Amino acid sequence: MSTDTPGIDPLEALRAPRDPACDVFLTGPVFLDIIFTGLDSAPVRGTESWARGMGSSPGGVANMATALARLGLRTALAAAFGDDHYGEYCWDALEQGEGIDLSMSHTVPGWHSPVTVSMAYEGERTMVSHGHEAPAPAPTARTGSRAGTTGTTGTTGVTGASGTSTDATAPVFPQCPPRARAAVASLTPGRSEPWVATAARAGALVFGDVGWDETGRWDLDALPDLGHCEAFLPNAEEAMRYTRTDCPRAAAHALAERVPLAVVTLGAEGAYAVDGRTGTAAAVPAIEVEALDPTGAGDVFVAGFVTGTLADWPLADRLAFAGLTAALSVQEFGGSLSAPGWAEIAAWWQLIRTCDRQDPAALERYAFLDDMLPATARAWPLRRAVPTIGFRQ
Repeated sequence: MSTDTPGIDPLEALRAPRDPACDVFLTGPVFLDIIFTGLDSAPVRGTESWARGMGSSPGGVANMATALARLGLRTALAAAFGDDHYGEYCWDALEQGEGIDLSMSHTVPGWHSPVTVSMAYEGERTMVSHGHEAPAPAPTARTGSRAGTTGTTGTTGVTGASGTSTDATAPVFPQCPPRARAAVASLTPGRSEPWVATAARAGALVFGDVGWDETGRWDLDALPDLGHCEAFLPNAEEAMRYTRTDCPRAAAHALAERVPLAVVTLGAEGAYAVDGRTGTAAAVPAIEVEALDPTGAGDVFVAGFVTGTLADWPLADRLAFAGLTAALSVQEFGGSLSAPGWAEIAAWWQLIRTCDRQDPAALERYAFLDDMLPATARAWPLRRAVPTIGFRQ
């Protein structure tokens, strides 16, 4: 994370004394990602391939948690961490490096961290993963701590200054998600997560994303937690399959009949969204960039959209901002490593306005950034942190 990132709080004007301490809550598996870049082609059987670049970083749900935190949102993550050096590295990178609240997370004794190796080439990536599902924490397990330390329990989601638990027998997540402005849920066909309904009843806006339906049914009714979502954000292929349509925009309108806000990402063509409450639709083209590694770009897009929604921006501005953050992310390798902060956004905005042959109408699309970005910014390009396991401070 850049040490000179401007301290921008996108929700500063909206904060009130009785608001939740947490802006966004997430849960899910954390992987140790090892990323190889600079491959000219896919690995060939029986040969050795050399990559020109490599890095390692927390992955999985950590991609989105990092993206949210770097955009200035107070982010809480509940996750299991491996009782190994990988898990220790991921925990420290998220808590100390990104300022993410891990007071509802826990370390599983004797469980190793899931690992993903990602190889980026020709604008795409191929991944190989290994891991085992983490056992559920005991009903009275302590959370918010690494092995050998003590943290808070899952009752508040906030770590005390002393780092000690005030109630060692309180129930832990997923029974008690913290009160938050928003939550991001990964929807799985045929599976319901009780915490989603609990979070929604407590006032959180739930943003649902979804992966490929391995069952092949593509049935919206098989996503029981969709009914608790404020917004649903599939990609174009997923949206069309779920709605039995042959056009992403038609799919977005069909989804808006099921959720208040439907957002369909269109890859190189941008994104399209429909507000089911008002009927308002918005389309924003993608920013053309040279993509190094698309890992985590979808997570960064969701983080940008969540930020704009909580800040109460117009729908088109939310789409534009989400697309911008995703575009900036693919120019660096890795998932959480590539998530841009306000320093990167400010530097891009300063650069793009001084480039020749810029379309004035296209620049106008991002004029809303003027109200929040500093007048001066560091020169582009910026280089985000590229930590690898093994270096010491």
